[in-house]
Amino acid sequence: MRQVSIVIPNYNGKHFLEDCLKAVFAQTIEDYEVIVVDNGSTDGSLEYLETVPDVRVIALDQNYGFCGAVNAGIRAADSEYVILLNNDTEVAKEFAQELLAAIKSDERIFSCSSKMIQFHERTLMDDAGDYYCALGWAFGRGKGRLEELYNEPAEVFASCAGAAIYRKKMLESLGYFDENHFAYLEDIDIGYRARIHGYKNVYAPKAIVYHVGSGFSGSAHNAFKVKLSSRNSVYLAYKNMPFLQIILNSPFLLLGHAVKWLFFLKK
Repeated sequence: MRQVSIVIPNYNGKHFLEDCLKAVFAQTIEDYEVIVVDNGSTDGSLEYLETVPDVRVIALDQNYGFCGAVNAGIRAADSEYVILLNNDTEVAKEFAQELLAAIKSDERIFSCSSKMIQFHERTLMDDAGDYYCALGWAFGRGKGRLEELYNEPAEVFASCAGAAIYRKKMLESLGYFDENHFAYLEDIDIGYRARIHGYKNVYAPKAIVYHVGSGFSGSAHNAFKVKLSSRNSVYLAYKNMPFLQIILNSPFLLLGHAVKWLFFLKK
């Protein structure tokens, strides 16, 4: 059994794969495997992957979304820990080593979120772990702020699954990522479920990754992303909040959804 498996979901992301894999294969640890799960790409991704040694490729027959792809990779992983990594990333050499050190520090830790820095503006943060508020909004901690402000470990609500490590046994006990999400907020959902079961999610600032962003959907605000995010934000609360909590939070949730509706209507 390997120490860790790095699972990279891909959908028509051939233009990202070379740089992503080059950094992944430069890791300071040795006992790891790389699994690329392809979601029915039509851009030549599979043909390119055939030329790359030491990569396990799982070729799905169609696009099952982020959740379907990573679940296939997690199930195939021969390791105790699984790192999920977006294809539009470039990781530092110590990335996997630091995530492993962080998750091993406490057996109650379910996941560790990395220090995600904007690829094209490397003084600014992209994500330092995710939060979820009473308005029903999920948001990346530190997004758009100076990266030097996020050098300390912290407990977070959930890890951003674009570059995070998870305990495989806990993923199995929680039922993996919910494929009803397809994509977006699935990491908030599984982090929420982990917290309900008494586990912790933490931020590991020494695990550094540079992230392009919106590599799956193409842009920050498009109809595909807005539709899924809006639907999933309702599903997230419905699924995880006890009924009494939904009633108590309903004024805040209604306000939050109304503000988001107006924002995306303008977009």
